[in-house]
Order: sequence, then structure tokens, then C-alpha cells
Amino acid sequence: LTDNVLVRLFSVAAHDLKLDERISEFIDVKEIDVGYYNIPLEWFEQSIDAIEVNPLFLSLKKANPDFPTYIKCLCELHKRRYKFQKILNLQPIPEMIQIINRCLLEYGIFPPKTLASWLIWRKWIYDIDNRSAQETGYLFEPILTSSIGGVSYSASKSPIRRTGDTTKGRQVDCIYDDFAYEFKMRVTIAASGQGRFKEELSYAEDCKSSGYKPVLIVLDPTPSARLDELIKEYEEYNG
Repeated sequence: LTDNVLVRLFSVAAHDLKLDERISEFIDVKEIDVGYYNIPLEWFEQSIDAIEVNPLFLSLKKANPDFPTYIKCLCELHKRRYKFQKILNLQPIPEMIQIINRCLLEYGIFPPKTLASWLIWRKWIYDIDNRSAQETGYLFEPILTSSIGGVSYSASKSPIRRTGDTTKGRQVDCIYDDFAYEFKMRVTIAASGQGRFKEELSYAEDCKSSGYKPVLIVLDPTPSARLDELIKEYEEYNG
């Protein structure tokens, strides 16, 4: 993110935190009073009078200690939204060779030209949706972690150790006090292979043996046998 973008994001966050007096000299507050999602992405790219980013950050942090957490989440959101706009503009139309095998199921249902067009556009929309889900997945975990007030850990630095080998840690989405959170968009049979799902099941036991209470948060409550099995495992280990 450029300095211009950062200053404008700082301004949006400051306005939301009732710190207009800190930004009114270089930002028209009326422009951001509509809320972040109603501000065109192009607005953030516009040049702005020379404002030093670091002193502005420190000033806003001093005025409200929650500012760093807020702006961290807002910057993550903005980066992902900007990236997804590029994906929409640059996602290539699939070649027929990539989808020709699908004709085995659908040839004869539609005229050949109609089927070819349908397969191409369907694959393109699926690719876009898949990228959207991927970017959202990267985004919601740090935002949830910040909202809870916790900290995420990589496997190498994690306090959660593997039950069978305590020399190895495991990645944790969020730890707050003695709670170890696992965030999931959804749990489906298709989403988890047998080996991977066995790894997910062992998370609750590893948390318990490491002195933490496992907490599972699933944003999509669609029922599935895998989700039921996962919930049962968490409950067995006091989660």
C-alpha cells in the first residue's frame, strides 16, 4: 500500500473512531462519512498533500489505543479487495482444452455451440468464485483473531504441541488466555480428505494436552457428517 492509500485508510479508521479533529486538515470528512464500503476504491489512490505516515499513525494511536488493531484489519481488507479487483480484470477465459472432457456428461443436451459457450463461461465464473473464496479465507482469520484480542502462531512458535511428539508444534489460528481457536469457513465431506481430516480431528487433543481449551468456530453452519464428527471430538476434549 502506498503512502497515499495508507493516509486515506488512516482517515477512514480515524473517522470511525471519532477522531475527526486529527484528520480534518487534509481530508474532507464528508467524503468518508458514507462509510468504507461506499467509498470508491479509486478514491484511495488519489494523491494527497504531503502527510508523513509514521507521525500520523503515532498520533492516532495515542488518541485511541485501539487504532492499530482497527487499521491492521482495515488494511488487510483493503489489500484483498484491491487484489480481487485485479483478479476480476485479469482472470483469463479458459481454453476449450481445459474443459473438453466435461462434454462427456452434457453433449447432446444442448446444441454444440451453446454447450461450448456454457462450459467456458461456467468454468470462468467458477474460477472467479474459487479465487474469491480463497482471498476471503486469508482475510477472515486475522480479522477474527484481532476481534477476539488474541494472537495467531505458526507451527514453529506455537505453544500447542503435538501429543505424539512434543518437539513439534502446530499452527493455531488464535490463542486468547487459555482458549485455542480454530476458524473454518465451513466443513464439508468434499473439503477434507481422509488424511487431512485426521489431522483436524487431532487438534482438540493436542490443545488439551498442551493446557488449552479447544474452541471451534465455523461460519457456515450447513450440517455435514464431518462437522458432527469434529464437534464431537472437541466436546470430548472439553472444547
